[in-house]
Amino acid sequence: MSYEAKGILYATGEIIQRSENFSTRQFTIKTTAEKYEQFITFELVKDKTSLIDAFGIGEEITVSFNLRGREWKEKFFNTLEAWKVEGIF
Repeated sequence: MSYEAKGILYATGEIIQRSENFSTRQFTIKTTAEKYEQFITFELVKDKTSLIDAFGIGEEITVSFNLRGREWKEKFFNTLEAWKVEGIF
């Protein structure tokens, strides 16, 4: 499933090397499309971890992402896996 969200870049995390061939990085945007501000955290994986480097805190961006869900030991987790980040001009 592919989705899109627009907002202001609020925070970026460091790249975390999970294994020799797998790394992740999180970043958060702030949206004002709803009545109250929403802070949404996305995850970048593998070769996509540098996508957010082109943008600074406070810039308006559009994030294309997939919704991922999995089970581990009878617990359920969701991830918003970003695959494209673009500036809003």
